[in-house]
Amino acid sequence: MKLTPQLKARRLQLGLQQKDMKLRIGMNQQQYQRIEAGGNPRLETLELVAEGLDAELLLIPKDKIRAVKALLSESGTSIAPAQDKAKLDENPWSDLLE
Repeated sequence: MKLTPQLKARRLQLGLQQKDMKLRIGMNQQQYQRIEAGGNPRLETLELVAEGLDAELLLIPKDKIRAVKALLSESGTSIAPAQDKAKLDENPWSDLLE
């Protein structure tokens, strides 16, 4: 799954509107809307957005993905692909590593 739908899902999970990002990170609605629409933001911008969504960006080495998936499974966090919108709303990060 791409990052931008996960950003939107996380924002909705927090009960935020795009315009709320102005108060959280100083980014106006139009700027944030471009990111959710699939824009190509800089890394610094993504870090700022993650902070505003109470999240963190992580790079996971390919050889460690299996271990991270196992750890997430043990903690009760599903990493299987989302089957429907309801499941995505529950855990927008569920298929991040797929």
